[in-house]
Amino acid sequence: MSTRDEPAGRSEMSGAFTPLRNRHYLEGPPRQVPGFASLHRMVEMLLAERVPAKGKILVHGAGGGLELRALAEAQPGWLFDGVDPSPDMLALAEDTVGPYGARVQLHHGLVDKAPVGPFDAATSLLTFHFIPRDERRETLRQLHRRLKPGAPLALVHISFPQAEPERSQWIARHVAYGAPRGADPAHLEAAREAIGTRLTILSSEEDAQMLREAGFDGVSLFFAGLSFKGWIAYAA
Repeated sequence: MSTRDEPAGRSEMSGAFTPLRNRHYLEGPPRQVPGFASLHRMVEMLLAERVPAKGKILVHGAGGGLELRALAEAQPGWLFDGVDPSPDMLALAEDTVGPYGARVQLHHGLVDKAPVGPFDAATSLLTFHFIPRDERRETLRQLHRRLKPGAPLALVHISFPQAEPERSQWIARHVAYGAPRGADPAHLEAAREAIGTRLTILSSEEDAQMLREAGFDGVSLFFAGLSFKGWIAYAA
């Protein structure tokens, strides 16, 4: 496995991670995302409907390496290119993929630093809620132009209604699910404030429409775990 670097700069997820959070990242998703282990299995199954045995997969937001490891373990013939703006998270991904590293290439930078492909499929799991609204369409277009016609994209992130009082209620539910029992109310309040101000969260209808506007069709919801939603869509 190799990692290709670009100079540090503005990114879709700038400021999303710190070194302390990097060390604990691998513990976070299984605790915070309902059905996390099954999510990886569903993504692999949906991609495998169209990806050949020797397929090439683009993994957007590959830092940490959890989905890289899960997909590589399930599909021994697939090759992967992962892109992420955080060098620390890419280093963690390199450790996480372990014995599957020979089939993984990691790239430091935004999605436009990923190889042009064309790829047989792409994933972006637990990433888009870090991307500002005005950068999302272009990110989706960049993914689309790297895919073969008909290739699937699996997209999973936080998505819930944005009108009040539903928005505040969903933020509270999101925080409560990931918090330990008996958590300090002040810490919960700080977490709710952070989710509400630091992440970019859209309604499920907006998310699906952005996929269509970026050139994807067959957009279908395949995952709903409390505050998280997942879509499968295909490059038209």
